[in-house]
Amino acid sequence: MTEPCTESASLLLVDDDITFCRVLSAALKRRGFAVTVAHSVELAIPLAEDNPPEFAVIDLKMGGAPGLVLVKVLHELDPNTRIVVLTGYASIATAVGAIKLGATQYLSKPANADEIVAAFNQVPDSNVPLNTQPAQIEHLEWEHIQRVLIEQDGNISATARALNMHRRTLQRKLAKPPLRNI
Repeated sequence: MTEPCTESASLLLVDDDITFCRVLSAALKRRGFAVTVAHSVELAIPLAEDNPPEFAVIDLKMGGAPGLVLVKVLHELDPNTRIVVLTGYASIATAVGAIKLGATQYLSKPANADEIVAAFNQVPDSNVPLNTQPAQIEHLEWEHIQRVLIEQDGNISATARALNMHRRTLQRKLAKPPLRNI
């Protein structure tokens, strides 16, 4: 029989939605995690460098750098960090990109604390089931933009140059993801 752990596992929660962070942080603390919260990638990186977390929950789309930039940094700091990426704009390209960068799992919002904790224990799987219906052009464009954005480490200007697109046009496209097929 093993001794119970007296020290809480460290968890970094990064999301620009302050209310969501407050609620999820409280729920994760009740489940035994020592939670540190940041509301941007730029604020989270120094926290992670000072004390690499054992677990991380990262929103994909925030003001400033996208969450995938932080996934890459966390994985470089400690490849054993269990990372769950949350997004309201799920796409195959970003799911595969997140897993390749070191995420443990990729969940669509809304996700509750129990789903997130369960995702920490899942084996990363980039074999995302594909829909048999042909994709709409808006979805294909969105996924291509996401793929190039990942390749450019979240840099909007570099992504716009790579896509031969004006930066403001790219920002408008990123702010308005395509509707999901229902």
